[in-house]
Amino acid sequence: PEGPVPTVFTLHGGPHAADEDRFSAYRAVWLDAGFAVVEVNYRGSTGYGSAWRDAIEGRPGLTELEDVAAVYDWAVESGLADPAKCVVSGASWGGYLTLLAIGTQPQRWAAAVASVPVADYVAAYEDEMEQLRSFDRALFGGSPDSIPAVYNECSPITYVEAVRAPVLVLAGDNDPRCPIRQIENYLDRLAAREIPYEFYRYDAGHGSLVIAETIKQTAAEVHFALRVLGLKNS
Repeated sequence: PEGPVPTVFTLHGGPHAADEDRFSAYRAVWLDAGFAVVEVNYRGSTGYGSAWRDAIEGRPGLTELEDVAAVYDWAVESGLADPAKCVVSGASWGGYLTLLAIGTQPQRWAAAVASVPVADYVAAYEDEMEQLRSFDRALFGGSPDSIPAVYNECSPITYVEAVRAPVLVLAGDNDPRCPIRQIENYLDRLAAREIPYEFYRYDAGHGSLVIAETIKQTAAEVHFALRVLGLKNS
């Protein structure tokens, strides 16, 4: 269809990973529902050299979102994306970026879908497995005790007061990477502000390997976005 159209910005996890130009069933579901799909290989992604990959060190999250904002501006200015119907979505690190985006860029996003995200970085650090604590110390430049201001600046829960967009959060009860307590902390803060949100909670870990469950979750994501934006899936 001719633009501008509803658009979902799907942010990959990792952060040291990358979206590739190949078939994606997840992307196809959004396209079938009438959305344009935009993917961003933000700084921190692989495939563009070590300087690009390591550029987020010391300021993770906010650095990537500068690149997401630049691509958002291009998508709107080019006539592709309807600025009133832009959804930000992601899983794991992409879910973290999603929640950080709606707090730091509230004017851009009409809805958010965050799967297995980091939502409260300090609580996540306390509860996550030791390998990830080591990764976080390398990425941030220290622990929350040694550099609390950096963790505070880069944590989605810091910006809850600015959130405007309805949020769907999907999380596993037994997730060792993005533990459930820190997600509940974030949702409690949303509830206190009466920001509309939905919580899809399931009995698994960091995502599900069951195909039927994956299909169910993807349908929940798309239907949530259609409903929030006032659209109908033709």
